[in-house]
Amino acid sequence: MKKARILTAVLVSLATAGLCAPPAVFATMPQETGVVDVALMDGGVLLGQVVNTQGTAVAKTSVVLRDGERPVAMPQTGEDGYFAVKGLRPGVYHVAVGQGQGTYRVWAPGTAPPNAHRGALIVTGDEIARGQFGGGGLSALLANPWVLAGIVATAVAVPVAIHNSNHSSPASP
Repeated sequence: MKKARILTAVLVSLATAGLCAPPAVFATMPQETGVVDVALMDGGVLLGQVVNTQGTAVAKTSVVLRDGERPVAMPQTGEDGYFAVKGLRPGVYHVAVGQGQGTYRVWAPGTAPPNAHRGALIVTGDEIARGQFGGGGLSALLANPWVLAGIVATAVAVPVAIHNSNHSSPASP
């Protein structure tokens, strides 16, 4: 009987903490599609720039543009890191440069969604760090004030439940 009350108190406390926590605490890392919308310029021109992880333009480097597995173009960047490919049709293209790559959905002029970029930006280098979810793991969970409040509430409720279960109720007069 005592164990059942303690277990009930613990489960209710954990459920309460779970209800108070925002959904992001329990969510898995978002799976980014990695596809970026880009508006083509007149004549089906895709403009792009290659930069390193510090944001500096990468000059005179080869770029490979693929439609699926088929190479479409292999331009070279200029001194300012920019490249251009003419005659593209709308579709999905994969752009690769050294250790950098990206997938772009290109739109005909005037048909691109409002959030489409004017060109492709490729970051190359091996020092790319992605920090979408802070430190992650247990430290991120414990940094949430609602989770911390649930732990404190559990730490108070369980000893009270144990204490109350050890005392028998007084006999009726």
